[in-house]
Order: sequence, then C-alpha cells, then structure tokens
Amino acid sequence: MSNIVIKSSAFKEGETIPAKYTCEGENVNPFLEIRNVPQGTKSLALIMDDPDATGGRTWDHWIMWNIEPGTQYVAEDTVPHNAVVGLNSWGSNRYGGPCPPPGNAPHRYVFKLYALDAILDLSSDSPKERLVEAMEGHILEETALVGMFGR
Repeated sequence: MSNIVIKSSAFKEGETIPAKYTCEGENVNPFLEIRNVPQGTKSLALIMDDPDATGGRTWDHWIMWNIEPGTQYVAEDTVPHNAVVGLNSWGSNRYGGPCPPPGNAPHRYVFKLYALDAILDLSSDSPKERLVEAMEGHILEETALVGMFGR
C-alpha cells in the first residue's frame, strides 16, 4: 500500500472535475496537493490521462517530470519550479483539460503521481511513452487521483 498522496481541493476522488479546468472553461490545471513523499525520492513525475478516450487509445492531457520532491502543491494554472512538461496527445507542452466528445458518457481523468529515485534526463519533446520508459526501475511509490468529466 502506497503512502504517497495526491489530492485536489477542486474535486474529490471519483467526483466531477469543475468545468473551469476543462476545454469548456479556462482550461487550466486544478490545484493539486502532494503529501507523504517517501524517503529517498529524487524527483516526482505526473501523468494525467484519459483511459476512456474515444478510439480505444489513452489520451494524454499533461505529462510532467523532475518535479522537486519537496513540492507540496501545484498551484492552479502553474508548473512547479524546475519541472519539465512533456508533449501531451495534442503535441503541446502544456496542460490540456478534459474535453471528451459531446454526448459521450463521462470519462475518467487520472492524475498519476510517481516518486522516483532519479532525476530524469529527458527533453521536453518527450511524450508519455518516453517518460514511462525512463521511469522503469526508478519508481519508489505511486498513487492516483481520478476525476470525471462529460459533456
């Protein structure tokens, strides 16, 4: 069982992500809180994706690594100091909020947080696949926060 925690004051586990943080609102990242980072953590990584994306392919909304292990908060509409933002499925180095096709059942949006025993040497043009490969063998703990959104 993992001790590391990721949560948000914008929504609780399994609840609806407010429109402000989606393509229907301001499309900015929600406030995130990080707690209980394990001893020996050299960096944190965050992947926000939609496993319910149309077409059966997980859609990547936000990819970030080399977050300093002492980071306790990711403020709304910010990137932590020194963190690297990789390419999302739109090919952008930024947060892309939930934006499922209208009429679809609500999708799950998973904010996955990883405590790593390394600082990753990856360029910002790296997509999730490269990040996942670089994290292999370096994950100390992981946790997730799931929010829902439908249009």
